[in-house]
Amino acid sequence: MSKVIIIGVGGVGTVVAHKCAQHPEVFSEIVLASRTLSKCEAVAKAIGKSNISVDRVDADNVDEIVALFERHRPELVINVALPYQDLNIMEACLKCGVNYLDTANYEPKDEAHFEYSWQWAYRERFEQAGLTAILGCGFDPGVSGVFTAYAAKHHFSEMEYLDIVDCNAGDHGKAFATNFNPEINIREITQNGRYWQDGQWVVTKPLEFHRTLNYPNIGPRESYLLFHEELESLVQNYPSIKRARFWMTFGQEYLTHLRVIQNIGMARIDEVEYNGTKIVPLQFLKAVLPNPQDLGENYHGETSIGCRISGKDKNGEPLTYYIYNNCSHEAAYRETGMQAVSYTTGVPAMVGAMMFLTGKWNKPGVHNVEEFNPDPFLEELVKNGLPWHEVLNHDLEMD
Repeated sequence: MSKVIIIGVGGVGTVVAHKCAQHPEVFSEIVLASRTLSKCEAVAKAIGKSNISVDRVDADNVDEIVALFERHRPELVINVALPYQDLNIMEACLKCGVNYLDTANYEPKDEAHFEYSWQWAYRERFEQAGLTAILGCGFDPGVSGVFTAYAAKHHFSEMEYLDIVDCNAGDHGKAFATNFNPEINIREITQNGRYWQDGQWVVTKPLEFHRTLNYPNIGPRESYLLFHEELESLVQNYPSIKRARFWMTFGQEYLTHLRVIQNIGMARIDEVEYNGTKIVPLQFLKAVLPNPQDLGENYHGETSIGCRISGKDKNGEPLTYYIYNNCSHEAAYRETGMQAVSYTTGVPAMVGAMMFLTGKWNKPGVHNVEEFNPDPFLEELVKNGLPWHEVLNHDLEMD
């Protein structure tokens, strides 16, 4: 039984808090912390458990995070704050002897660029301190890496081609809304794509490549090639991979709105002056768009996320393999008050924290999820609302 601090109580943080509260045998005390205390209080009240407390922290300030840790002395922090704040929280962990888990890698606030190098640079410091840092423990990144590790362990002698496919076939009834933080979401989609091919990265224009893919229970959806951070660690940890790509679905109405937002300058992340005040257009846009936390009530349909892998099986014979999860927006909302995109990120974060606190994923240093044993994680994932399925030698619909 251990104390954890959850920093961030947006949609994902709310799901993490709900799921941790379901396991008092593991999470004996839960502290919810955010810049806005009232948000923490609302989530704690909704869950209604006596082992949940709240506190305030500005995760842009290392000293405030250190003070938070010193007040509560947690064993683990679950970081579901903004990616800009990852390094601040990691610094505070090292100062206070706290273990670390996040769902998205660091990116600088002033540049739409993300990679693991900044966090991997902490490996030696965490190892010397005897602390574990688990990176990217949402769904993608997160379960996508665990799925890949499971495939390598149980099915493949050599993985050659990896495609991570992410479909949201839900409908929230809004003209335009993002399913997680609008600022992060739009920065991710509007930057250049990248995929791994024969030992090097191939750069593409934003959303340049797309194709129609079939998703279980959903059917055909137009899917676009993006760069996603788990590709960076997976091609390092599985060097037999010749090609690794990430695909995500977008509807035409969403893309039209996105194009207009870019064309009129609202996707800019540099400051402009308005009435004598410096503002960042994308941050202003975030303030007027629907809050992802508020989408769940009228959200219908489901998500489908998985890994399509081909290579050689344990006997050296050709094998294609598909491992995936489908998640209902309605079911996620009934349980946690949040939609499925938040749910599919928050549940794996709780399971990863459970893996650490029960000693199954405890390894000093900084590690991506595929570096750990996938089996106990996937067992708990099923028990906690995200069942997964396997299809062998299925047409992957890709070149």
